[in-house]
Amino acid sequence: MNTLRCLGAAALLVILAACAPPTPSPGDGDEPGPETRAAELAAFKAAIRAKYDMKEQAFRDNDPEPILTRFYAESAISTDNEGTTKVGRDELRPVYEEVIGATVRIESYNTFVSGDAGWDWVNFHVSLPPDAGADPFTFKMLFLWERIDGEWWSHGEMYVLGEFDLAGGQH
Repeated sequence: MNTLRCLGAAALLVILAACAPPTPSPGDGDEPGPETRAAELAAFKAAIRAKYDMKEQAFRDNDPEPILTRFYAESAISTDNEGTTKVGRDELRPVYEEVIGATVRIESYNTFVSGDAGWDWVNFHVSLPPDAGADPFTFKMLFLWERIDGEWWSHGEMYVLGEFDLAGGQH
């Protein structure tokens, strides 16, 4: 009798489990809540800020290597304000070797992330060395990011002369 009762209880549990609504799993189309999105955005902003800090330091150190090997993905694409496109680290290298003496400061303007992909609109401020005889300038830039094995990599950017108005605060 105990065996029959145990089998009956087990059958009832199987039937109840089959009738229960499925537990959503990641990727089922359920949108994350606002707290999850805010945490994801904050983590992304911190990670790319660290990359920007490293890039700014590489400019100060007059060393393009960290930018080329720790900021950009191997196949990064960069399109400049004149429409010239460079693809990959080998094509980016001469650009950075030419401009590395500048001082740069990067300010995020509008940032988005979802999972392992994100982008960041920034003001990219550039000051050339005094002997260059050029005034400081700013680019409006869009960086495209992908997280690979837990690390964020820039897959490239597009930029034009100009500056986002940050008077209303960063977005």
